[in-house]
Amino acid sequence: MPNSRSDNRVVVTGMGLLTSLGDDPDSFHNNLVNGVSGIAAVTSFDTSEYPCKIGAEIADWDPTRVMDVKEARRNDRYTQFSVFAAVEAFKNSGLDMSKEDPYRVGVFVGSGIGGMHTIESQSFALFERGPRRVSPFMIPMLIANMGCGRVAIELGAKGPNFGIVSACTTGTNSIGEALRHIRYGDADVMIAGGSEASITPLSYAGFCQMKAMSTQNEAPEKASQPFNSGRDGFVMGEGAGVIVMESLEHALNRGANILCEISGYGATCDAYHITAPELSGEGLAHAIKFALKDADMQPEEVDYVNAHGTSTPFNDKIETKSIKLSLGEEHARKVIISSTKSMTGHLLGAAGGIEAITCINTIRSGEVPPTINLDDQDPECDLNYTPHTKVTADVRVAISNNLGFGGHNGTLVFKRYED
Repeated sequence: MPNSRSDNRVVVTGMGLLTSLGDDPDSFHNNLVNGVSGIAAVTSFDTSEYPCKIGAEIADWDPTRVMDVKEARRNDRYTQFSVFAAVEAFKNSGLDMSKEDPYRVGVFVGSGIGGMHTIESQSFALFERGPRRVSPFMIPMLIANMGCGRVAIELGAKGPNFGIVSACTTGTNSIGEALRHIRYGDADVMIAGGSEASITPLSYAGFCQMKAMSTQNEAPEKASQPFNSGRDGFVMGEGAGVIVMESLEHALNRGANILCEISGYGATCDAYHITAPELSGEGLAHAIKFALKDADMQPEEVDYVNAHGTSTPFNDKIETKSIKLSLGEEHARKVIISSTKSMTGHLLGAAGGIEAITCINTIRSGEVPPTINLDDQDPECDLNYTPHTKVTADVRVAISNNLGFGGHNGTLVFKRYED
C-alpha cells in the first residue's frame, strides 16, 4: 500500500440500495436491527434438481421504476439494479448535476459476475434457435462494466468511470478506489458500490457443484449461520448498494447533509488459492491494518466490525483469526462484530455496497445489527458476534470486511463526521 496520500477528507452524503430487506436505507436498517431474514425459497426458476433451493431474491422487481419498457429489455437485471441504487443515492445526496462540473463526477459501480441472466438467455437462443436469434444487445447487456456506464448516462456523470471486478470484494474495492480518486483530486464526487443479479439456474448449478451453498432448505430463514457450528455454506442474495462520496470541501460548499466520513481503505491478495482463503488469516489482517493506517487510526479505536461472515466453514474461522491478528487479541474480544449476511444472504459483488451502508447506519443510529441463527457458536469463532438481537452502542468507528474468490481482501473504515 502506498504511504503517500492527499489531505482531502472524504465524506458520504448519499445512500441507495435494493435488497430483499428493503429498497431504502431506513427500512433496510430497521429490518436488520430487528433480526428480520430476507431469505426464502427461490421462486424465479425450478429448483427441484438443485441441492440449494433458497435465496434472498428481489421479489416483484419492476424495472420500469428506473427506465422505460424498451430500455429495460436492453439492460440486464444487474444493470437495472445498479441504476436504481445509484439514482436513489444521488437523490438522497441532494446533488444537482446542473450545478456540477460533470467531468468532476465519477462512477465506480462494479459487479462480481455481470449479466448472468443475459448469458443464460442468449445461450438458449443460440443453441435452440441459431445465431441469428441472438440479441444485438447481448454484449453490452452482459459485460460487467455496463452498470457504471449506464449509471453515468442516467446521471450525466462524465468523470472517472470503470467497473471493478473482484468477486465478492467488488463493492468494497469500488468504494475504496473512489475514495482515492477524490483524495488525489481526480473528482469532487464519486458514486460507488456494487450490483449483482446471479440467482439463476446456471449460477446455482455452478455454486452447488462447488458445494459452497447451504442445503438447509427446510427453514430458509435459518440457513445462513455465520460463525455457528452448524453452518454448511452461504445463501445467495441479489441487489445493489451504492453511496455518494464527496470531498469535504465540496460537501460543505454546497451545504450537504453529511452522513459520515470515510477515512480508510486497505486491499490485499492472499496469493494462495482460487477459492479458499489462506489459512493463517494474514491476507485480510493486512488489509485491515492498511485501512487503519490509511485512516490514521489505532486498532483500539474500532467500535464495530461488519464481518464478511459468509456462513461457510473456512471463511468464518479465517476471518476470526484475521480480526485477532489486526486488532490485537485483547481488543478483538471487546469489539462488537456482526454478520448481516445472516439476514441478507451473500450479494457477491454487491455485498460491499450494502454492508458499507450498514456501517453508516450503525454509526448514525447507535444500533448494531445482530448475527441471527448463531445458536451454537463455533469454538474456533470465539469473538463477540452479537448473537440474535441488536445491541445499542456508541459507535464512532466502523469497519467493513470483504473477501473474494481469487484471494481478494478489502476493508473500509467509516467514522462519525466531526468538524
